[in-house]
Amino acid sequence: MTVKKIGFLSFGHYGPGTVTPTAADALTQMVELAVAAEELGVDGAYLRVHHFAPQFASPFPLLAAMAARTSRIELGTGVIDMRYENPLYMAEAAAAADLISGGRLQLGISRGSPEPALNGASAFGYVPADGETDADLARRHTQLFRLAIGGAGVAEADPRMTGGRRGRLAVDPLSETLPERIWWGSGTRATAKWTAGQGMNLMSSTLLTEDTGVPFDELQAEQIEVFREEWRRHDWGREPRVSVSRSVIPLTTDTDRRYFGRERGSEDQVGWLDGGLARFGKSYVGEPDVIAKELAADAAVQAADTVLVTVPNQLGVDYNAHLLESIVREVAPGAGWR
Repeated sequence: MTVKKIGFLSFGHYGPGTVTPTAADALTQMVELAVAAEELGVDGAYLRVHHFAPQFASPFPLLAAMAARTSRIELGTGVIDMRYENPLYMAEAAAAADLISGGRLQLGISRGSPEPALNGASAFGYVPADGETDADLARRHTQLFRLAIGGAGVAEADPRMTGGRRGRLAVDPLSETLPERIWWGSGTRATAKWTAGQGMNLMSSTLLTEDTGVPFDELQAEQIEVFREEWRRHDWGREPRVSVSRSVIPLTTDTDRRYFGRERGSEDQVGWLDGGLARFGKSYVGEPDVIAKELAADAAVQAADTVLVTVPNQLGVDYNAHLLESIVREVAPGAGWR
């Protein structure tokens, strides 16, 4: 039996007619759900970052608030779109939130996903250089961010203000172990290999932006193996972590069945996304013992050390705490996670 870390992932949706009608509700409820999840024994509370949409957008104030109210649970992102980020400001904000948490941040970052805005990052002031793609821009920002959180000098000192000292200054504050807790959200086998070559942990969701005709879990398991094989080629001095995301809804009450009973029997889907074929993983909805067996047979879930379950945050804290309790108490043991 393989013990896995179990986290939840919230997109932070809000809107009229839900238990989360406003942005303030989404933010405060995320803090409360993190507190409830910690009490239930859940290992991680993660948030998705989207811009120009009624969802979570600025992660670090929220992560700091979650950190101040909890003491054990990991706090993370899945993922931050690095095209939008000022790498040095992000380094300061990430270190501050990590210090408040006592070193519990697990930051998933990446190129991001399709979004409502056309060239949204340019509205934030970030445009790819000549010959660069959006992915190149995200990786360039990532490189500077990682240098900064590692303590590299990133700005020339002014001797008039530093007592004559010259050289390059690092950002402040720094959190010593944060560089080991950066994950890259990878959608292909090729980017998984690149991730390992960079010494980052691997974060893989319910979407892969490639398709070879095999079931989603098998393709994702292949992605994980490509990552680990490349990792072994380097001397990073530590073992990597790998997470996968899944939609898991155990039906244990009449309320569960009313909300999700019609979603039984979900299968993989293949569609056109961002100019190419993509494969979407299925949802696991049903009686706890049934979906536990299905998850135990999921090749990628078995290959990962961390499973992030997406939550319907617009149903409120109480319902999602119930959902997480059902997963931890009734699904995880049967799936071999506990």
